[in-house]
Amino acid sequence: MKRREFIKGSAIVGLTPTLTNDKVKNSGMTNADSQRKIYRILTANGVNVGTLPVLRAFAGNHLDHVSPYVLFDEFGPVAVDRGADPLRVDAHPHAGVTPTTYFLEGTGHHKDSLNYDFQIGKGDFMIFNSGKGAIHMEESGSKLVEEGGLYHGFQIWLNTPSAYKFDDPTTFVHRIAEMGEIETEKYWIRVVLGELFDAKSTVQTFSPAFYYHVKMKEDSRLDIPTNPEHNAFIYLVNGELEMQEGRSLKANQIVLFQRGDSNIKLYSECESEFLVLGGQPLEEEVFSYGPFVMNNQEQINECIRNYRAGKMGNPDLVNM
Repeated sequence: MKRREFIKGSAIVGLTPTLTNDKVKNSGMTNADSQRKIYRILTANGVNVGTLPVLRAFAGNHLDHVSPYVLFDEFGPVAVDRGADPLRVDAHPHAGVTPTTYFLEGTGHHKDSLNYDFQIGKGDFMIFNSGKGAIHMEESGSKLVEEGGLYHGFQIWLNTPSAYKFDDPTTFVHRIAEMGEIETEKYWIRVVLGELFDAKSTVQTFSPAFYYHVKMKEDSRLDIPTNPEHNAFIYLVNGELEMQEGRSLKANQIVLFQRGDSNIKLYSECESEFLVLGGQPLEEEVFSYGPFVMNNQEQINECIRNYRAGKMGNPDLVNM
């Protein structure tokens, strides 16, 4: 897949590779022919976005293994004191990309130039379809400011397919009732996007994608089937996982899998929490300038002109 180098200093910047061959004992796992092979294990980097500290797992690179996703940030966990100023990212534009936000703890506030103004809570999933361009502001929510507590979640961008990049923008907040859920004695899974086993999400995306929030108890095994032609990757929030060839994944690391096989086989010796994501790769050229993600330089230039001309909205009004 061809791609243009991402602009230095943009919202999309690099990450650090981590090489590991650690073994996790007592799993009893064997390497099956249908098991997904590991491409690479990476460690997320700490960066600041506005006043918000985030861990960035990937940003515009490794698209052959993460598309249709294009950026992955974990924000927090940050302890917020009652009455403290909100953690905030001031009004900024997006175009050609679909940022999603999912909360593990706390509350968030989203306001945009489309006249949407949402309070978002634990388990909620917001999709900001930026299309031809819109502006939004993000900060910790009113309940968190009033009561204090942890602020923790993910902003993960889906790349919008070329056919929809200049559609009218819109915003949706999806509640837990729209997502599937699986619970056994050994694991719990929320199906935020896509479907797994007998659970299915009703949340719609522009191209096939899946997004699973998983918690495994100690000494547990889990096999996750995937479409072998689709990408798949795992980000570990906490705990430790044993994977293919006995390799281990530790907190704040991401493993990218190769295509060609179906099952992702996992063993957790201790309690673990992680996200499993992937989907059909778009196989399209990617040109990016900060929050604009397009297919060629002329489209980027058009986005810049539209933003400067006020066609995406007024950031001063969004910040109010």
